[in-house]
Amino acid sequence: MSFTAQDVKALREATGAGMMDCKKALEETGGDIEAAKQLLREKGLAASAKRDDRENDQGVVAIKVDGNVGAIVQLKCETDFVASSEQFVAEADALVDLVSSKGVEAVAERNDELEELKITLKEKIELGEVVRIEAADGNVLGDYQHIQGGRGVNAVLVEMSGASAELAHDIAVHIAFARPRYLRREDVPAAEIDAERATLETITRNEGKPEQAVPKIVEGRLNGFFKDICLLEQPYAKDDKQSVAQVIGDAEILRFSQITIS
Repeated sequence: MSFTAQDVKALREATGAGMMDCKKALEETGGDIEAAKQLLREKGLAASAKRDDRENDQGVVAIKVDGNVGAIVQLKCETDFVASSEQFVAEADALVDLVSSKGVEAVAERNDELEELKITLKEKIELGEVVRIEAADGNVLGDYQHIQGGRGVNAVLVEMSGASAELAHDIAVHIAFARPRYLRREDVPAAEIDAERATLETITRNEGKPEQAVPKIVEGRLNGFFKDICLLEQPYAKDDKQSVAQVIGDAEILRFSQITIS
């Protein structure tokens, strides 16, 4: 089967592969365009496997809230140039739409599209964190997305009860910038607390504090540790004289999720 320059051009537009690669693929497949697409895909995937050891700490964090359902998807790549590209951002949006409507596992439906994206953009591209929160009836879902360089890099969802939409949004904004790791101190793993306590004890003794004062000093510093990592104990971003727990009053934060691009 023969092929024309128009076939080469069409194959290039369909796959994003280079002109010479398209021509060689058509030669190897006797001009069969569908077979050439598959061949280029196979070669492209083989090439992307060689990029597996590369760092891919750039990307997009897409968020969608539809009624009481919120979803966040992190799509990772190697460079901010690719992360800002229309095709890459469109894929992140398609993925978050899918998660919102069908659930986290539905991302598997776009495996082919992700593989094609690797070929076209020639970077290590992979799906990162994915989350979906469906708020219970009567609860409020707050959200926030921080945009940098024209793309989402930090997204938050927070489910609250007894709260207004405005308060839930304000708490989401706080989470975005304060980056708590846990809701309350009871959620912090015991092993993490023990490790921090041991470190603080060493620091305190190295400072030459009296031995009998060490336990009290360590506990005070441990409270500071909880204020750094536990949402309810953090100083509120808009008024650091109050904790988040004080700001929300009788309202309750049930859960939250934050996904970022570092």
